[in-house]
Amino acid sequence: MFSLTSFEISHFLLAMGCLLAMAHLLGYLAERIYIPRVIGEVAAGLVLGPTLLGHLFPDVFKWLFLGFETEHKLFGLLYQLGLLMLMFCSGLKFQTKFNRDDIKMTSALVIGATIPAFIVGWFAADVFNISPYLGTANNPLAMKIVIAISIAITSIPVISKIFNDLGIMHTRFAKIVIACAGIHDILLWVALGFATAIASNGAGFSSGIALKSIGVSFGFIVGTFIVGYFLFKHLTIIKQNILFRSSNLGYFLFIMFILASLAGNLHVETIFGALIAGIIAKVALPKAVSERLEQGVSNISFSWFIPIYFATVGLQLDLVRHFNPLFFLAYFLFATLTQTLAVYLTSRAMKQDTLTSFNLGVAINDRGGPGIVLSSVAYAAGIINQEFFAILVMLALITSWIPGTWLRFVVNKGWRLMPGDENLIPQPRSDGKIKSFNKSV
Repeated sequence: MFSLTSFEISHFLLAMGCLLAMAHLLGYLAERIYIPRVIGEVAAGLVLGPTLLGHLFPDVFKWLFLGFETEHKLFGLLYQLGLLMLMFCSGLKFQTKFNRDDIKMTSALVIGATIPAFIVGWFAADVFNISPYLGTANNPLAMKIVIAISIAITSIPVISKIFNDLGIMHTRFAKIVIACAGIHDILLWVALGFATAIASNGAGFSSGIALKSIGVSFGFIVGTFIVGYFLFKHLTIIKQNILFRSSNLGYFLFIMFILASLAGNLHVETIFGALIAGIIAKVALPKAVSERLEQGVSNISFSWFIPIYFATVGLQLDLVRHFNPLFFLAYFLFATLTQTLAVYLTSRAMKQDTLTSFNLGVAINDRGGPGIVLSSVAYAAGIINQEFFAILVMLALITSWIPGTWLRFVVNKGWRLMPGDENLIPQPRSDGKIKSFNKSV
C-alpha cells in the first residue's frame, strides 16, 4: 500500500543524493568566497536542473529527476518538509529581550520598513506591465499583493547566518534587525495568506471572504500563540510528559506538524504553523532548553531538509527560457532602493547617524529564504508564472549577497554598526571558528 518498487527507491535515492551533494558542495564553495550558503544551494538546482543540465543534456535531466511517474511528488514532499523546517528554525531565532530604546527603535523600523515599501510596491504593480507574468489563477489583485510583499520582506535565516559568520550575533544591531525582520514578516505572511485566498476563490472573491481570510489568519496566530505558550510553559518539562521525555526533538517536531496541519485545515498557509511553533518554543521555554532544541533542529534541517528545499527551488528555474534579465535588473533596482530608502529615512527620523541608518537599510533589505518562500507559495498558488518566479528567486539571492559583503566591510574597517556597539569585538561562531576583525574605535 505504501511501498515503492526497488527501482523507484534506488532511482530516487540516487537523484536525491546527487542533489544533496551538489547543494552542500556549492554551498560550501559559496561560503569560502563570502557568499551566503543559500545562493550555492539554489545554484545546485540550477546546475542539475533545466537551466544547465536540462539545457545541455535534456535526456539525462529527465532520466535523473523524472525517471518514474511519482518521482516529482517525492521531491515535492521533501520540498514541503524543508520549507516547514526552514520556518520552524526561523521562529526559533525570534528575539525576546529588549530595553525601552530597543523596543522604540524596532517598532519604528517595523512600521517604516513595511508600510511605505508595501504601498510603493502596490502602486508599482500598476507601473510595471505585470500581465505577462500572471500565473494560472489569472488574478492581478493577488499578484499586486505578492509584488508589494516582495519589496518589503526580510530574511531571518540568512541575515542571522551572516551575523553568526561575522561574529556579531551578540550585538544590539543584530538583535534589532532580527526582531524587525521577524515581526514584519509575520504581517507579510498574513498578506500572503490573503493573496492565496484571493487566487483560490477567483472571481467569487468578496469583501466578506477578504475579512474572513485576514481574521482566520490573525486568529490562528494569536490563538495558537496564547494556547501554545501556556502549554509549552506548563506542560513541557514535567514528569507526566512522556513524549518529551522519550524524545525532546520528536516532541517539538510533533507540535510543529500538528500546528502546520491545523493551519492547512483552516485554509491558512501551513508555514504559519511551523513559524508559530518555533516562536512559541523560543519565548516559552527556558533558555537552555530552547538553545538545545535549536541546535538539534538545525543539525537535521541544515544537513538535509533545507538544502534539498533550496536546491529544489533551483530545479524549478529555467533561466535559459524563462528569465528576462532586463526586467529583473529594473525590478531589482526598484525593490532594493525602495526598501533601503524606507529603512534609511525611518532610522534618520529616529535620530540615528548616517552610517547606522545605511547599515540598517542594507541589512533589512536581505530577502533570502522568506523571499524564496514567497516565490514558491505564489507560484504553487498560480498567482505568478515561472518567469516571475525566477525574478523573485533571483531577487532574494542577490539581496542576500549584498548585506554580507557590506557588513563584512564595515566590521573589518572597525566601524560602528550602531550606537551601543562601540568597541565591538566579534565573538566566536557557533562552529567554533572566529574571524580576526579590527576593534572599533
